[in-house]
Amino acid sequence: MAIKSYKPITPSLRYKNTADFSVLTPKKEQPSKPRKLVSSLTKSGGRNTFGKMTVRHIGGGHKRKYRVVDFRRDKREIPAKVASVEYDPNRTCYIALLHYADGEKRYILAPLGLNVGDKVLASESADIKPGNNLSLSAIPVGTLIHNIEVEPGKGGKLARSAGNYAQLMAKEGEYCQVKMPSGEMRFIHSRCLASIGQLSNTDHENISIGKAGRNRWLGIRPTNRGVSMNPIDHPHGGGEGKSSGGGHPRTPWGVPTKGYKTRNNKRTDAFIVKRR
Repeated sequence: MAIKSYKPITPSLRYKNTADFSVLTPKKEQPSKPRKLVSSLTKSGGRNTFGKMTVRHIGGGHKRKYRVVDFRRDKREIPAKVASVEYDPNRTCYIALLHYADGEKRYILAPLGLNVGDKVLASESADIKPGNNLSLSAIPVGTLIHNIEVEPGKGGKLARSAGNYAQLMAKEGEYCQVKMPSGEMRFIHSRCLASIGQLSNTDHENISIGKAGRNRWLGIRPTNRGVSMNPIDHPHGGGEGKSSGGGHPRTPWGVPTKGYKTRNNKRTDAFIVKRR
C-alpha cells in the first residue's frame, strides 16, 4: 500500500496526496452484488430527529450509498472465497466481498494481506490467517486482531478503522486481556468473537487533504477558531489584537477540553486493567 502524490501545478496540489488504490479490484472486474448489500444513505447535516444541531461542521458532501458490512460474522463453518476488495466511502479501511459456498454474498472489513481468491472461514477450528473469525478463547496469545465484540453475539465494535489492530495479551479464566489500539488494556469475555489480522489501508494516516474543497467533498464544513471570535461567542474570544485566548482551553459552551476526562461509565470500569 502506498501514497500517490501529484505534480505541484497548483498551490493545493503541492501538498495533496491520496491513497494508491492499486490493491483494489477494478470496477469492471467487480462481480455483481445483491441489492440488499447496498442501501440508500440520507444526510443528517449534524441534526438529530428533532432537527436540532447536535454536531457542528457537518453538511454537504458527495452523495453516498451505504454498504451493509457483516460485523457479526455469524455465518459459521461455511467457507467463503474473496471475490473482490473494494473502496467504501463510509469508512477508512477497505471492504471485501465474500462468496460463500452456499451461494450467499456478504461484505466484511478487509484486513491487510487479504487478496482476491483467498479462502475465509468463521469457525473455532479456522486457521490463524487474515480475515478468519474465531472466539478469543481459540486465538493464540500475541495475535493481532480486529473487529472485536464487547459482548458475545452483539457484533464487532472495537478496532474497525484503517490500519487498526488490537493484540491478545493474556487469558485468565473466562476473560482475556486485550491491548486496544489506544494502548488501553482491557478484559473481554473469551466467548467474544474477533477477526485475525491488521486492517487494510495502513497509509490512511499519512494522507494530506491538500485543500479546503476536498474536505467539503467529504461533508466537513469550515471550522472557526475560538480566539478569532467575540467574547459572547466563545470563551477564547476578545482581546486587543491577536491574543492567545488566555485561561484553560474550553469548548464554546465553557466545558474544559484537552485532557479533561469525560468518561462516565462506571458499569464497565472494572474491565479496564490499565488506562491508555
